[in-house]
Amino acid sequence: LAKGALLAGGAAAIGVAASRPGGRELDAALFADVNAGHGAASDRLFAGVTELGSVFAAGAGAGVLALAGRRRAAIRAIGAAGATWLAGQALKKLIDRPRPYEVDPEGTRLLIAEPRGTSWPSSHPAVLSAFTLTAARELGLGRMPRAALTGLDLVVATSRVYLGVHYPSDVSGGLLMGRAIAAVWPGGAAPAGRG
Repeated sequence: LAKGALLAGGAAAIGVAASRPGGRELDAALFADVNAGHGAASDRLFAGVTELGSVFAAGAGAGVLALAGRRRAAIRAIGAAGATWLAGQALKKLIDRPRPYEVDPEGTRLLIAEPRGTSWPSSHPAVLSAFTLTAARELGLGRMPRAALTGLDLVVATSRVYLGVHYPSDVSGGLLMGRAIAAVWPGGAAPAGRG
C-alpha cells in the first residue's frame, strides 16, 4: 500500500510541477525535442506500437493469457488495466489540460488521429504499465522479462510524445499511476499458479 501511495504521489507531483510556469516551459522544450521527429522509420515504429497501450490491447492480452490457461492472471491484469483507465479518465476530466497540438497547432507534428479527452495523465502508458506489472507478478516472471516489459511501457510512453498527443509529464504521470494501481491491485507479490 505504501509503494502505491508513493507512486501515486509521484504522479501527482509531476502533474503539479507541469502546471507551474517553469514546469510548463521544461515540458514544452522536452516535448519539442521528442516530437521533432527522427525520420520515417521512427514515425512508423512509434505509430505502430502506440496502441499497445490501449484498453483494447489489454483486452487482447488478457484473452491470450486466458487461452494459455492463465485465467487468474488474465482477470487480475485486465482488472488493473481497466481500473487504471477509469482512474485516468476521471483525472482527465478533473485536470482538463490541453494537448500539445491544441496549444501549438503549428509547432506540433501530429502523426495520428486526434484522441478524445484531455492530456494529463496519459492513459496508454498507464494502462499498459498496470497490465504488464500485474501480469508479470501473476505469472511469476523473473527480472529480465519484467525489464523487457518495462521497456515496452517506456516505448509506448515515448510514442505518445513523439506522435504529438502528450507532453512528457503526461506520460510520466501515466506510468507512475499505472504502477501505483498495479502495486495495490489484488494478488500480492507472490506469483499465482495456473488457473
